[in-house]
Amino acid sequence: MNDSARFVSTSSPFRVRRWEQGHFIERGEDVAEEVPVALVYNGLPHVVMMASPCDLGDFALGFSMTEGVLRDKSELHDVSTTPAAEGIEVRMEIDLMRYLPLEEQRRNLAGRTGCGLCGAETFAQAIRHPAPIISEVRVRAEVLNAAFEALAPRQVLNAQTGAVHGAAWLGAEGTIQYAREDVGRHNALDKVIGAVLTDGQDLTRGVALITSRASFEMVQKSATVGIGVLAAISAPTALAIRLAQETGVTLIGFARSGRFNVYAHPQRILP
Repeated sequence: MNDSARFVSTSSPFRVRRWEQGHFIERGEDVAEEVPVALVYNGLPHVVMMASPCDLGDFALGFSMTEGVLRDKSELHDVSTTPAAEGIEVRMEIDLMRYLPLEEQRRNLAGRTGCGLCGAETFAQAIRHPAPIISEVRVRAEVLNAAFEALAPRQVLNAQTGAVHGAAWLGAEGTIQYAREDVGRHNALDKVIGAVLTDGQDLTRGVALITSRASFEMVQKSATVGIGVLAAISAPTALAIRLAQETGVTLIGFARSGRFNVYAHPQRILP
């Protein structure tokens, strides 16, 4: 797969005037880039997402799996990334049997930053109900807390700009193996899922960490690929909790300062 070089920098410098303690201070500031990324399957434009222009190979695979375009990473044969007039085009070659449903149900849409269900035309498309997961993963509470503390130093772009979300994968041994960032929280999760799959690891044997709220779409994506534990630094929504209960995902929220809440399937968290 060709996850080519970043055609656009992940951040750009700007001069700003900062109001502080009664007067303006002129200073330089790094600002996160937000770029239209077009995902194209077998030559068919499928979706345009606003995203950070990095780790786009991971994003392409992760999005394809969590949105149900692909059922297995082996169905993705090639990825190429090229600059376009206004953004970046990610071209994928996939199995014909996975491409035909896309051609039949084609939906071109513009995905806003943080957009999880943008472009869904029916309730069935928007509110997908993945099959119940099968995951034997267990994680100790103190390991989970330590992982969130370890994630912050790996959010390099957020440290520069303060404008991006992070997602990380906690492996079976209890350490962070992958961390990805993006202006969109769904994109960050897709990227880290893509990284795990690219490395040939089992998504049922680890924990996904996210530095955002746990919305319905985040649980939906996790359940679709069999993730057993989804831990968020912020709050879940009621619909997210109901889907986690339904699909068997252990859902954690408010994971910060040595504490967290378990909203569904607490049996995977060991005291």
